[in-house]
Amino acid sequence: QVQLVESGGGLVQAGGSLRLSCAASGRTFSSYVMGWFRQAPGKEREFVARISWSGGNIYYADSVKGRFTISRDNAKNAVYLQMNSLKPEDTAVYYCAADHSLLSGVSYWGKGTLVTVSS
Repeated sequence: QVQLVESGGGLVQAGGSLRLSCAASGRTFSSYVMGWFRQAPGKEREFVARISWSGGNIYYADSVKGRFTISRDNAKNAVYLQMNSLKPEDTAVYYCAADHSLLSGVSYWGKGTLVTVSS
């Protein structure tokens, strides 16, 4: 069992930055692929980024590539999302996710943290 708690959301102006954190419980954190998803008002939840257990394999959605950076610290059971050059269209609830692959489903979700980007 893995429990995920996100933090770091808030209100920021366009062009600004935020850093999201996800604290995970469970002794097997380092064995999971971790990721971030987001859901904007009236839209479906979408993939943002994922990182392998070692940090050696990282993938981003095209919409955030070059602006967002995902990282993890297995010693702290934490995963992060550094978001730069934020745009109003990045406004969404951001969810932390854990799974053995994140390719065909998500085993564990956090409750989400709201990011609002004003124009």
